[in-house]
Amino acid sequence: MLTIYGIKNCDTMKKAFVWLNDNGIAYQFFDYKKSALDEKTLDDWLNRLGWQAIVNQKGTTWRKLGLDKNTLDNQTIKPIILQNLSMIKRPLVVLDDGQIMLGFNVEQWQHFDFAQ
Repeated sequence: MLTIYGIKNCDTMKKAFVWLNDNGIAYQFFDYKKSALDEKTLDDWLNRLGWQAIVNQKGTTWRKLGLDKNTLDNQTIKPIILQNLSMIKRPLVVLDDGQIMLGFNVEQWQHFDFAQ
């Protein structure tokens, strides 16, 4: 079963939930508003994908914080992300095999084998 990380009221998350449900794909939902993300999980994502892939640099949280991307790396941004989980691109999907997908794109999701 895959785990989908995000915020329940996010429009993109709602589209992803509908798509998963319509396609009969079982999932667990990790709501950033209800649970804190553990540092080990974030470290794994940062090491595998890099902060530039994980952080939504077009989002309101990023803009509100006024961060300079040229001064950041995986370690300096980690505490900022942990305090501002809504800056993580949504949805972030982790499959049973550990593979990670970022964002919701119907065409990409239609061609992805969720049964891996």
